[in-house]
Amino acid sequence: MTTVIVVDDQALIRTAVRDLLDAAEGISVVGEAADGDAGVDLARRLRPDVVVSDIRMPRRDGIELTALVCADPALAETRVLILTTFEEDDYVVAALRAGASGFIGKGAEPDDIVRAVLSVHEGGALLSPAATRALIEKYVRATGSSDVPAPVSLDGLTDREREVLLHVARGRSNDEIAAHLYISPHTAKTHVKNTMLKLGAHDRAQLVIAAYESGLLTPGR
Repeated sequence: MTTVIVVDDQALIRTAVRDLLDAAEGISVVGEAADGDAGVDLARRLRPDVVVSDIRMPRRDGIELTALVCADPALAETRVLILTTFEEDDYVVAALRAGASGFIGKGAEPDDIVRAVLSVHEGGALLSPAATRALIEKYVRATGSSDVPAPVSLDGLTDREREVLLHVARGRSNDEIAAHLYISPHTAKTHVKNTMLKLGAHDRAQLVIAAYESGLLTPGR
């Protein structure tokens, strides 16, 4: 059973998402909150599998919520799924950097929202590495800024893991990485897993963020 809390300052949307998810097989909504502060407190108390959160909220927004949830060791198994209208790339990029595992539009079909929650719980990312890279490049080019935070160090990675990280950040699958590096798909998968563990990444999309923040990957490269 996938446990979920729903965080949104709009009561109508919060109730609709709660009712939708609660009616789905394999999902139980264990709580809801009307702002980011209450959402973080609720997540720490209930430790759900997935936090479904709006981005723009009073007191504490979805980006801050995401950062606090993803940085809390007690919530290491909790994933954040962001509700968004996809109108502003900077919000989406900021949430990705904070640790969000995916995004779903508020106008998405009910079945898509259910699948999104289950996918995030299972370790999937709702933005592929290629889509994540394209989004970040679009944002950086649009703002004309390369002032990206660089908290990520790759010092703990082997040379092979750095190669694998670069291929993942370019949107390549394990099979494609294996073909490029002349290794087996299983070995490629193992390298990806080890790289994620060393960098504290939740999923492959998070590896794209790490590649940008470390300077390993730059727009257009």
